[in-house]
Amino acid sequence: MSAQGNTTAKPVAVAEMGFFERYLSVWVALCIVAGVTLGHWWPRLFHAAAALEIARVNILVAALVWIMIIPMLLNVDLCALGGVARHWRGMGVTLFVNWAVKPFSMALLAWLFIGHWFRPWLPEAQIDSYIAGLILLAAAPCTAMVFVWSRLSAGEPNFTLTQVALNDTIMVFAFAPVVALLLGLSAITVPWDTLWLSVVFYIIVPLAAAQLWRALLLRGGNARLQRTLAYLHPGSLVALLATLVLLFGFQGVQILDQPLVIVLLAIPIIVQVFFNSGLAYVLNRVVGSPHCIAGPSALIGASNFFELAVATAIALFGFDSGAALATVVGVLVEVPLMLAAVAAVNRSRGWYERRDGVPTSGGCAAASTQARRSD
Repeated sequence: MSAQGNTTAKPVAVAEMGFFERYLSVWVALCIVAGVTLGHWWPRLFHAAAALEIARVNILVAALVWIMIIPMLLNVDLCALGGVARHWRGMGVTLFVNWAVKPFSMALLAWLFIGHWFRPWLPEAQIDSYIAGLILLAAAPCTAMVFVWSRLSAGEPNFTLTQVALNDTIMVFAFAPVVALLLGLSAITVPWDTLWLSVVFYIIVPLAAAQLWRALLLRGGNARLQRTLAYLHPGSLVALLATLVLLFGFQGVQILDQPLVIVLLAIPIIVQVFFNSGLAYVLNRVVGSPHCIAGPSALIGASNFFELAVATAIALFGFDSGAALATVVGVLVEVPLMLAAVAAVNRSRGWYERRDGVPTSGGCAAASTQARRSD
């Protein structure tokens, strides 16, 4: 059974994962080089960009984040919330890990690794800021890339769409309180006005705009929506890279002076990815979810909405903060870590389905077909 899962995953990986996504870590590394170089030679340009603010929200970053996020949110159908009860066990595990475990486990890991064990090797003035960045990274579940991870693990597409729609809805109300609570526990002052403005700028407005645009596009059929997404995709990638260049333009001196910081910040991120994905995977097995539900449930609990994290870190703490750098480290390690998690899910399918009470994924495919017909 495990071998069978592997043979189905490989061709899907080739077909579904784009060239940019496959080599995301390479592009981030190139952005480091470009940002550090440009920041060294043209520092005034970056300081002028940083000065474009309203209530500590950078207008340039807000525009870039909208260009990044809106195409992703066009994929989200909030009408899919009606399907929450179809796989209620997997949905319950997803919500538990995403909102009751993930932010708090990351706060604990950040406090242990950054606040204590790695403290002697990190700049003292940035310790709290690094912790804040890691908390922001874990406070919002992935919105876009989870569709890729789900397909690579042969996940049930309707379940994936439903859990993304539900998480995005919860994020509107829960992101700010969860972040404020954890930052408060870490003794970091929370500028509430900036935090709420970030929620409006980076969650509510893009989500509302995307849903309105989606409805208009679907009047011309799904093909029109897909053509629009294909057209917007390159701009979204350019906006992501431009944001990273801006960040590294400000972070260049710190990176060149202390490259060890990048490695040390990556370690708690790596631990939390495998802890949360493993926890969700095992819990789904315990409650009897089929493997095609357990896969996307585990993977959305491991990956992060890093675009939101980067933008909020800049708004709250600034371009040159440790928080902004910590969120960018999350972008740097995202793809390799998630591909490793996908491989673990695929290779363990035989073990997963040997438990009594766990249905095979064939039943999940049948349920998906029936759901599509009823829709």
